[in-house]
Amino acid sequence: MDRNTDTIAAIATAMSASGIGIIRISGEDAIEIADRIFRSKRNDFKLSEAPTHTIHYGVIEDQESVLDEVLVSVMRAPHSYTAEDTVEINCHGGVFVMKRILDAVIRQGARPAEPGEFTKRAFLNGRMDLSQAEAVADLISSKNEYAMKSSVSQLGGALSAKIQKLRKDLLYQIAYIESALDDPEHISLDGYAQSLRRVVCQMRTEVSDLAASFENGKILSEGIRTVILGKPNAGKSSLMNVLVGEEKSIVTDIAGTTRDVLEEQVSLHGIYLHIIDTAGIHETEDKVEKIGVFRARKAAEDADLIIYVVDGSQPLDENDEAIIRLIENRQAIVLLNKSDLEVLVTEEELAEKVNHSVLAISAKEETGIDRLEQEIMNLFYTGNIDFNDQVVITNVRHRNLLEKAMESLDLVVEGIDRQMPEDFLTIDLMDVYEYLGAILGEEVEDDLINEIFSRFCMGK
Repeated sequence: MDRNTDTIAAIATAMSASGIGIIRISGEDAIEIADRIFRSKRNDFKLSEAPTHTIHYGVIEDQESVLDEVLVSVMRAPHSYTAEDTVEINCHGGVFVMKRILDAVIRQGARPAEPGEFTKRAFLNGRMDLSQAEAVADLISSKNEYAMKSSVSQLGGALSAKIQKLRKDLLYQIAYIESALDDPEHISLDGYAQSLRRVVCQMRTEVSDLAASFENGKILSEGIRTVILGKPNAGKSSLMNVLVGEEKSIVTDIAGTTRDVLEEQVSLHGIYLHIIDTAGIHETEDKVEKIGVFRARKAAEDADLIIYVVDGSQPLDENDEAIIRLIENRQAIVLLNKSDLEVLVTEEELAEKVNHSVLAISAKEETGIDRLEQEIMNLFYTGNIDFNDQVVITNVRHRNLLEKAMESLDLVVEGIDRQMPEDFLTIDLMDVYEYLGAILGEEVEDDLINEIFSRFCMGK
């Protein structure tokens, strides 16, 4: 039997004790399989007689034993998530109960679903394109409001509509050229090349804007990778605790308390920060501290944002100079910490040495933190993002395909400028058409499809 059309089943809710659990069944035999283990309170009722999108109260029986009281939803093809006959058994949310019901379903002929297989069925059955299917996974893993809105927008077809319009325009140009070559007496190509050049340049701008949105989209979906740097005892761990809102890092007066990287997540006015507290950067002969300093430098190289904490109660030294060199040409905020003590370094003195914003704070007294939060907002978020109008790319696969489309569009412009024959231009135009189509899942290899859906959670 074809594994893309047989009947599959899985637990669709989390595998933990909860109020409700759902076992999802999808495929040609879904309703028949559910009928074999479901007994309605009306003894003469069968699920096979139920209209689509109805819910029915009864019990699930397995080998003459009642497993649970349930509500069973029936959704007939093609009006279901997978576009197949689908049954969802809503039971009590005990892990053992859900497993027993799933076992009963499998004994009646269903097969255990693979991760993401229900959404894969939806894609294969034309219920959604591949970009929308990927948005389902992004929506499930979204960590903040912006990521959620972006995923909902993409799931609703915002990206698909943009790509489809570009492909429609490309197809028109390709068809015009081929028609003119087939029937030159009635369709002229005189002056067409320059008209095509304007169209292609406009497309190039639109595709480039989409690709450029990836960096913002990555921040929305994955968060800002934020690394806290500074000398030992500068107040990095205290700052980490203030931002996280609890004591995650050990804070003492002993320099070098933090010897490894510590990672935490925090939502800052809707922006998700992945905060990394590092060991103090300084010259040391201690083998363990050397490893910590190396990891701190490595974390800084991979960071979206560096927060450099300066101990304002101590003069700047060669370790500060090393950190200042490290953050050159990087997205960074400099904090002059310990403003509650007598300062030996002023904001003005520090600002002369670094090409970044300098804010005076006291992590211990929790003063100035609001200014830090606002500065982060200013760096990474400008204006109100309206996901009904703005398409934001969050998927690296989409970004790569858009970049390939841009390269082919550049080849079209180059060909026009070199006055190449129009039939040569259609080759690159067709490449653009296919790259954009791959975003939607047209002519995508099975291995790639399987790899994409394998990253989904079980039951979705």
